[in-house]
Amino acid sequence: MLRSSRLTDYATVILATLAGDPARVQTATALSEQTHIAAPTVSKLLKQLQRAGLVSSTRGLRGGYQLARPPSEISAAAILDALEGPLALTDCSAGHGQCEIEQTCRVGRVWQRLNQAIRRSLYEVTLAQLAGIDPAQPQLPMLEREIKLVARRPPH
Repeated sequence: MLRSSRLTDYATVILATLAGDPARVQTATALSEQTHIAAPTVSKLLKQLQRAGLVSSTRGLRGGYQLARPPSEISAAAILDALEGPLALTDCSAGHGQCEIEQTCRVGRVWQRLNQAIRRSLYEVTLAQLAGIDPAQPQLPMLEREIKLVARRPPH
């Protein structure tokens, strides 16, 4: 099953909360209260999101966190990469040289194409859409078309 971790879910909730008022600086405590996520978890996730360049922090009395760029410029792929690392459906879809049977495998190319299609689609979905700020529903024609093509094509 392709599934993100609970921490990725929580990070997305935190980012969506920040996206609700992108100019506002919020403390980890305030974000914990708003999201009902435990304060230590919020702090841990904010540090990861800051390292990934998705949030910025301000020190001091009026310090806290805010989005590093507009919610429309943060993709679902960037969020997943920050928490999970690059998406790879299988070892071979992570890149060449990751599998011992790569030279004789008949299915690796199909997995790689699917992985690329999913990745492109994740780049098309923004935090603004995830947070419900942008009413436009994410369109995923590339992914839908790629899945149909792969489903029709027998392995080489």
